[in-house]
Amino acid sequence: MADHTYTLDSSRPFDQQDVVGHNRWHPEIPPIINVKPGETVYAESREWFDGYIKNDDNAHDILTVPFEKPHQLSGPFRIEGAKPGDLLVVDLIDVGPLSESDSPGELAGEGWGYTGIFAAKHGGGFLSEYFPDAYKAIWDFSGGKATSRHLPGVSFSSMCHPGVMGTAPSPAMLARWNKRESQLVASDPHRFPPLAVPPQPKGATLGSVPEADYPRISREAAVTVPPRENGGNMDIKNLTAGSRIFFPVFVEGANFSFGDLHFAQGDGEITLCGAIEMGGYVEFSVDIIPDGMNTYKSSGAPIFVPGNPGPQYSDWLTFTGLSITNEGEQRHLDATLAYQNAVKHCIDYLTVFGYTKEQAFLILGAAPIEAHFSAVVDYPNACATLYLPTEIFDFDIRPSATGPHHIGDPVPTPFASATSLGESDIVSGVAAGDSERLALVKQLAGADAVLAGTAFSAWHRH
Repeated sequence: MADHTYTLDSSRPFDQQDVVGHNRWHPEIPPIINVKPGETVYAESREWFDGYIKNDDNAHDILTVPFEKPHQLSGPFRIEGAKPGDLLVVDLIDVGPLSESDSPGELAGEGWGYTGIFAAKHGGGFLSEYFPDAYKAIWDFSGGKATSRHLPGVSFSSMCHPGVMGTAPSPAMLARWNKRESQLVASDPHRFPPLAVPPQPKGATLGSVPEADYPRISREAAVTVPPRENGGNMDIKNLTAGSRIFFPVFVEGANFSFGDLHFAQGDGEITLCGAIEMGGYVEFSVDIIPDGMNTYKSSGAPIFVPGNPGPQYSDWLTFTGLSITNEGEQRHLDATLAYQNAVKHCIDYLTVFGYTKEQAFLILGAAPIEAHFSAVVDYPNACATLYLPTEIFDFDIRPSATGPHHIGDPVPTPFASATSLGESDIVSGVAAGDSERLALVKQLAGADAVLAGTAFSAWHRH
């Protein structure tokens, strides 16, 4: 029995709950529960778009997702006695969906979840230049496994984990985030997908922040899209039940929050909506290591011990990629490009069995693939590898002299064309014509905040 509980009413939106969480990072967002070291918390979490995505065979919802909404975070949880410079120890006791059911509910996590490919103009992803339109796959949960009517021949066990976990930033750290990210946005403010997302007052949910402070804080608060020094949207599939995470503490009480739960995910969450997204619950306990950031030289990012490993696969098919562009241009040790090529290599391979490229991409986003940087020093080529577990397929995918198995007649994947998107639908750092937000970006980019690296000690180039 947990010492504290935080539950959500499935019939109401996230911002209309009795106790409201938040979807931005800011040190002034008040905590919802005080927790003592050693105590446990059971808390529910809404999926990242708060019920916008439906369990149907239409991808129009993926095409038009409201990008100002994510992520719906449960918290902050104030940890009594935690001080800046400490390490917050979070033990994940259990993570799971709201339910597994033969009669799925309305919300993702109530017996089902989803994976999406965002349109390049509306969110994008790891291969956005190759996938301009929106696609969706629905997954059903049963017996701890996921299957999809849109992706035949595939099933795998859950590796439930929170995509987002983190502590609140200090005012100085928040200012640093806003300066460095706004400088990046200002270099190409209308680019899509965006280089970064600056503070977005529209759609900000700030818990119980006083009404008088809402305008100021919504213009300062950082969106939850990227991982940062506090943790944030790390999307690490191995942070399952049994994990122990050590978070840097930047404010009194640490103010820990979590959200963006996934039933399963491949390394990289490569479609951006690449996990099996769901609402669910997390049970966790907390402790403190006083002055742990100094003792363990850990201020730039969390450290973690992986949890229960989940399904144990013994057979893999591995795809390599090199740092060479589609046009044949050599890039020097570009590990990101190398991994993109490994993903494309695997997608092409899966099409020989009858999957479309979009179906293959959806599988690789959701299934427990592993990404490895195999060589990052052998100039000029970086070598990245993608490990695909063969046991998730109900047929043999390994090359053979008899030729590939075929999955049969094509199964339609929900699709929505990006041609229907207007100028106002384009997701960029600053929308065209939004002079107010562009002024905010320029203001933040030129702020007095002192930029700093994430390493604990000084590192000098020779």
